[in-house]
Amino acid sequence: MATIAEQSADLRMATFRLARRLRAQKADHALSDAQFAVLGVLYRGGPRTLTELAEAERVSAPSMNRTVNCLEELGYLVRVADDADRRKANIGLTDAGRDVVKQTISKRDAWLTTRLRELSKEDRVVLARAAELMGGLATQ
Repeated sequence: MATIAEQSADLRMATFRLARRLRAQKADHALSDAQFAVLGVLYRGGPRTLTELAEAERVSAPSMNRTVNCLEELGYLVRVADDADRRKANIGLTDAGRDVVKQTISKRDAWLTTRLRELSKEDRVVLARAAELMGGLATQ
C-alpha cells in the first residue's frame, strides 16, 4: 500500500497531466493559459476593473494591463469608462470573447466526455466521487 506522501505525489501528477490535456483543448490556440484565465474570470463574473482582475489572477497591475491590452487588440474584451468614476475603466468581454470561452468550454467538455465514455461505468462512478473530493480539497 502506498504511503500518503506517495498518494499525494501520484494525485498531484495525475491532476497536472489531466489539466495540461484539458488546457490544450481551446478554440484559439494563440491564447496563453493566462490570457484565457482572464477571459474565464470575466465570463463567470462579469466586468471587472484592472485591479480586480490582477487580484483575481494574483499578478501585478502592470502585468495584467499587458494581458488586457493584448486581449483588447485581439477583440476579445473592451474597456468601458465607469459611470460613477470616469477615471476607472470596467473591462468586459466582447461577443468574440464570449464566443471563444464558450467554444473552448465545449471543446474541453467534448474531449473529456470522449475519454470518460472509454471507461467502465464503475470507473466513472469512482471519478465522479473523486471529483467531489477534489472539489472539497480545493476549497480548503
